Amino acid sequence: MVKLTIDLIARGTSGYTKKKRDESMQHYLKRLTHLYLEDRCIDEVGEDLSMCRNLTVLYLYDNQLLRIPTLHHNQHLTMLYLQNNDIHKIENLSPLTRLTKLYLGGNCITVIEGLDKLENLQELHIENQRMPPGEKLLFDPRTMRAISSSLQVLNIAGNNLDSIRDIECLRNLYQLHANDNLLTDMKELAHVIGGMFRLWRLDLMGNPLCHKAKYRDRVIVMAKNIDVLDGKEISETSRRFLHNWHDAREVQKKRREENLRKGSGEFGDGALLRELPPVKDHPRPPHKIPGYMMPDNNLHLKKVSLYACG
Repeated sequence: MVKLTIDLIARGTSGYTKKKRDESMQHYLKRLTHLYLEDRCIDEVGEDLSMCRNLTVLYLYDNQLLRIPTLHHNQHLTMLYLQNNDIHKIENLSPLTRLTKLYLGGNCITVIEGLDKLENLQELHIENQRMPPGEKLLFDPRTMRAISSSLQVLNIAGNNLDSIRDIECLRNLYQLHANDNLLTDMKELAHVIGGMFRLWRLDLMGNPLCHKAKYRDRVIVMAKNIDVLDGKEISETSRRFLHNWHDAREVQKKRREENLRKGSGEFGDGALLRELPPVKDHPRPPHKIPGYMMPDNNLHLKKVSLYACG
């Protein structure tokens, strides 16, 4: 059982912000901007942290906190690291309106909530929550709408998710880490990420849908601007080829639908790409067999026609 004290705070600073010999403790704490309090077995954050009024970055990961501490006196915080504690609920963050990065991975949180006032939040890392068996991470709609315009990075890996429809409103995401979940629906995936026009990195490894045919190709087509999928870069050549193939397929699909509406039994320029079985070749008369190549006496290749002589 360790409570955060002034002495512990003073020992949690870098070498660049050591207390000067003639400096008062109050003045020293007030000018601190970074605190490194990770892995100290801290289970309680008292009032002493309120003296650090200019704190911008706080490292409290790998401790034993049961709840997010009250930080209303630390309103300059922009980055808060709380991974690998025993936190069960997202709370006490409303005063931190300048917060841009929030790290909550490895806790016991079951609902993303309580972020309504964080209109500047750019990164939310809430991966690998330790939840009761059979439960999955839930998303509070009000919270999701509140952070939808600012959030750029979302890490929801390893949270037993079988759907990501609740994050559909996050249209400004640059990176989405949803690996090691239970996602199976490719149509839902296409619907959700198809509207994320700024998305350039997507991680889905460890989901059942990764085992579906042409998984990687299909995802590249869904996410028009993606550069990295499951940790592997996508070449411009591959992207262009797949998008051209998809566009051609859609054109032929529309033509087929139009012909069917008109009552025509024809498909226009051909069957829908890769959707109709190949036509089998029937035996033809010998005089219609195409020519083939064979060597002559001078070791040059000539084309020998097998058409019947007239």
